[in-house]
Amino acid sequence: MVRVMATGVFDLLHPGHLYYLTQSKKLGDELVVVVARDRTATRMKREPVLPEQLRRELVEGLKPVDRAILGSLTDIFHTVEEVRPDIITLGNDQHWDEGELERECARRGVPVKVVRLGRLSQELLSSSQIVDRVLRLYGGGRPDKEREGPRP
Repeated sequence: MVRVMATGVFDLLHPGHLYYLTQSKKLGDELVVVVARDRTATRMKREPVLPEQLRRELVEGLKPVDRAILGSLTDIFHTVEEVRPDIITLGNDQHWDEGELERECARRGVPVKVVRLGRLSQELLSSSQIVDRVLRLYGGGRPDKEREGPRP
């Protein structure tokens, strides 16, 4: 059995996330997704809109995902040591060096192949793009009733 590990924040799920996870699943038999903790996401990117447990539940509900877990609060490689994947996939926007990641995993007794996946060529493929569009459309506030139209 080939175990694949995908990682990310997964805040405001969008087509790019689904593409990444679908492509990851194609590389093996089991897909384990590591969802970044709130503290980690804030340190590396920005504070997530959705809390970590809700993001984990949403990711686990996606068809390609066999299991979703929260990452380590102290050392991201602890999760790799626990899951022991054969393959780790990286999205096109993740800032890891494939070779460095493979070497560190091997040093910790978990030899893996790291695969960087391509990009889906569509708009709104990042949470920040979605937030920017919402702010542009609604001016940072809730649309007024006239813009919403009548409710049934």
